[in-house]
Amino acid sequence: MLIKILGTGCAKCQRLEQLTREVVAELGIDAQFDHVRDMPAIMAYPVMSTPALVIDEEVMVFGRMPSKQEIAGWVKAA
Repeated sequence: MLIKILGTGCAKCQRLEQLTREVVAELGIDAQFDHVRDMPAIMAYPVMSTPALVIDEEVMVFGRMPSKQEIAGWVKAA
């Protein structure tokens, strides 16, 4: 599983990465993380704002901070 955090490195982007890493660890899932900070690379995805969470190249959420339960649901379904 490849999980990408799209964002320039703001506090919300870092918090999203931290929450997602916690969920993955709690579920015992093997995943690779990539924090995409490059604006042209972020703009390649259909997102209007950051932070954004992408799991296996599917955008799950952007522009808001999801709950740990939401993240867990997306990770389990992927």
